[in-house]
Amino acid sequence: MPDLLGINHLTLSTTDLDRLVAYYTELLGASLAFERAATPDDPRVAVVDVGGADHLMIVETATAPATDLDPLNQAGWGLRVATHARLCELRERLREAGRPVGEIVTLPAQWTMTARDPDGRPVDIRAHRPR
Repeated sequence: MPDLLGINHLTLSTTDLDRLVAYYTELLGASLAFERAATPDDPRVAVVDVGGADHLMIVETATAPATDLDPLNQAGWGLRVATHARLCELRERLREAGRPVGEIVTLPAQWTMTARDPDGRPVDIRAHRPR
């Protein structure tokens, strides 16, 4: 059995920390776990709890993040919701907010859709299919 338990965090950069935190908390349902003001030596940082023991660390930078898809033409990272129904609800919420989001696609083990956060960065949002 491996010693690893999962992913602790994924770090995202943004030029507008408040806007990106609001996207993940208000639209996607994450919760703000921690925020640190900028200092002369370190940038402003927020940590967003996305469920379980998983977090997004969001760092405010002067440079806009990359918005390219990965080599498989996908987001390269993703978030998980509990059910297909929840995925559908989340897609509708994003559409109503005017946020870019693709169609839900059925894969062998899950359903997936790709959204774009306020910086234009792609994020896959998936629900596992019953086995």
